[in-house]
Formats: sequence, structure tokens, C-alpha cells
Amino acid sequence: MSKFKKVYIEITNVCNLSCSFCPKTKREKKFLTTEEFKIILKEIKPYTKFIYFHLMGEPLLNPNLEEFLEMAYEEGFKVNITTNGTLIPKVYKILLNSKALRQVNISLHSFEANKNQVSFNEYLNGVIDFIKQANENTNIICSMRLWNNDSSLLDIKGENDLNVEIINEIKIELHYPGDLKETLDRDNKVKIRDRVYLNGAEKFQWPSMDAEFFGDIGFCHGLRDHFGILVDGTVVPCCLDGEGQIPLGNIYNKPLEDILEGERAKKIYDGFSGRKRVEELCKRCGYSEVFRK
Repeated sequence: MSKFKKVYIEITNVCNLSCSFCPKTKREKKFLTTEEFKIILKEIKPYTKFIYFHLMGEPLLNPNLEEFLEMAYEEGFKVNITTNGTLIPKVYKILLNSKALRQVNISLHSFEANKNQVSFNEYLNGVIDFIKQANENTNIICSMRLWNNDSSLLDIKGENDLNVEIINEIKIELHYPGDLKETLDRDNKVKIRDRVYLNGAEKFQWPSMDAEFFGDIGFCHGLRDHFGILVDGTVVPCCLDGEGQIPLGNIYNKPLEDILEGERAKKIYDGFSGRKRVEELCKRCGYSEVFRK
């Protein structure tokens, strides 16, 4: 039985956009190699069947994407990819032909948070065309995200002026029968059709040592149902530790079993079991505040 629901693998920390909500990484820019990916798959195989190409960076930029998907399939993994969506037209055949690909998460809120080099219609049409192809010809789940709502909890204003236009276009092109905006505002999740979803959420601040201090009390699913592996091999407890500020060890020079059973990992896990944040970064994570509601 798998211990974790998913493992996040950062196949690159390079991105083709500069989203205003993203803290950007100061780490050395890198693309995961096939040899490194092979090592990671071997190490994580006893722990999960689901991998996510996501942490920092745009995964569709990695030139080894097609080979990664093939390797994952051969090892029995199901892959989820989170993308800003701008590069989908360039790799859609790779995605549609993949036997490993389970789900594509498309961050539609990325468009408005950038100085865009493509038009709004070109961007959205590319996303919707892919969704139609995937839905009609594959079993891939497509989840569109508008995670840019104003946050009352953290007093943050989201960049969401285009949301109404985006929602209207999705309703028309994907033939949603009801009031899509009203349903999304109410439920934050709408099933557009079989295997196609639109999700809404409040904008949140990425945790950093310079962020607001939220206190010692809190909870997180990090090391409970997931952990992450940065492109340089650093294992981190949470998908939001994009700078590797809580390094648990490096998967290229230490067995994953030893890393996950290490003292630091155990303290984090035991702390959250008692609703206590033991790491300073966790005490400055606004996302974990949602678990206190």
C-alpha cells in the first residue's frame, strides 16, 4: 500500500512567464535529465503511484517531457502536470499520446498576472482546443484554475479583471448549460463535463521567511500525503517550499527511506500531528491557514 497520495517532482525551475503572484526562484536554473529522473522514479516507487510535475517552473519547457512520460508509464506511475497553459499548443500531441498522463491542471490566472506576449484569445483558444481534444479522444482529466479571487483571510487583492470574460468563453466553447459564474462563485468547483473541471480559489501568499508570522498553531498535509523533490534532488516536505528552505536531504546521495525517516522529517510530521508548526517557514505559510477554518 502506498504511503503517499502523490510526490511532486520539479522537472525544471525555469519558467517562460513572470507571474506577479509567483515569488520566483533564486536557485540555479536547471532542467531534470533522464538519468536523474530514472533515479527519482526508482526511489519513490515504494511510496506512491502518482507523481506531479510541479513545484516551481513550467514543466512543459523540459525537452525530455515525452521521455519522462514514457518512463513513468513503464514504471507504473500516473502523471499529473500543472502548467500555465501557454505552451500547450506546442506539446499537445505529446500530452494526448501519453499513456501515463492522468490529469492536466491549467492555471488560467497566469495570463492576467503577466505582461503577455500572446493575445488573450490566442491563449484561451489554445487551452480550450486542447481540452476538447483530450476530452473527446483520451481519458485525461483537465482542470482549469482561477486561483485569483480576493482573499478576505489574508487581505490580498487578486488580479481577476478577466475572470468574467474567461468564464463566459468557457461556458460557450464547452457548452456548459447553467450559470457558470454563479456556480463557481458558490461552490469554487464546477464539473463542466465528464473529466473537465473549473476551480476557483483565493489568491495566497507563498511562504517565505519575510512573510507574515501566523503563529505556532497549524496543520499541513506535507509529509502526510505528499512531499516534493526539487530539480537539484533536494527533498522538501511540502509543495510550497519552492526555495528548498526546509531541506530534508538529497535523493541523489542519500536513500529516500533515510531522508523520510530522518529527525527533521519526523519532527515536522509529529508537530503537525499535534497541530503545531515546528519549522519557521511553516509559521509563515498563509496557505496552511485554510486548515484552521
